[in-house]
Amino acid sequence: MSRQIVLDTETTGLSAEGGDRIIELGCVELLNRKLTGNNLHFYFNPGRDSHEDALKVHGISNEFLRDKPRFGELAEEILAYLQGAELIIHNAAFDVGFLNKELELIGKQRLSEFVSGVTDSLALAKEMFPGKRNSLDALCDRLGVDNSGRTLHGALLDAELLADVYINLTRGQDALLIDLTPEAQGGGEATRIDLSGFQLPVLAANEQEQAAHEDLLNQLDKASGGKTVWRLVSPAAEAQNSVA
Repeated sequence: MSRQIVLDTETTGLSAEGGDRIIELGCVELLNRKLTGNNLHFYFNPGRDSHEDALKVHGISNEFLRDKPRFGELAEEILAYLQGAELIIHNAAFDVGFLNKELELIGKQRLSEFVSGVTDSLALAKEMFPGKRNSLDALCDRLGVDNSGRTLHGALLDAELLADVYINLTRGQDALLIDLTPEAQGGGEATRIDLSGFQLPVLAANEQEQAAHEDLLNQLDKASGGKTVWRLVSPAAEAQNSVA
């Protein structure tokens, strides 16, 4: 059974080595690429104030964190939750760097000793959409993930959004599998169907459908003041294209 944890953190600033600390951890569990609802969410007292720029990003006040536990107090629970899972993190180097620093400060081994691996969804997105913005918000917009509730960064909300983004990013990597038996639906072996030999029929539009299409084009042409591209192409050019 494939277990993945989509993880996000919020921090007091940008430099773990410079003394910044984790103030929030949000984790969402996926089993066989399905959300389970077995999430993990903590706030931490970092022992220092957040930088002003960081406050503008996450909106978590220093006062709110004063009575929260230190990371070390919850480390065993966190590591038990993460044990053996593949982590999915956006810009993974940042979060892993902070988690490794927190573990180092309490005498624990590095994160890689507890998990099966780390997948950087930002690297996946850059490979899939080279040259485009690949922030979490940009990917939500591009992949149709509803992020309307995201006004500030929050670790749990961002992890939930990233889980949806990750599933959409990697959907095309899955082989086409069709479950034909109850055993397959219960997690057993599925039957792989090769569709390469299938011939898909081409259905031509009938006269009524063609007339409806032409009527729609006329409406668009009227609404644009006669500036639609298909009306600007000359009959001669159309004839030349059809011959070619």
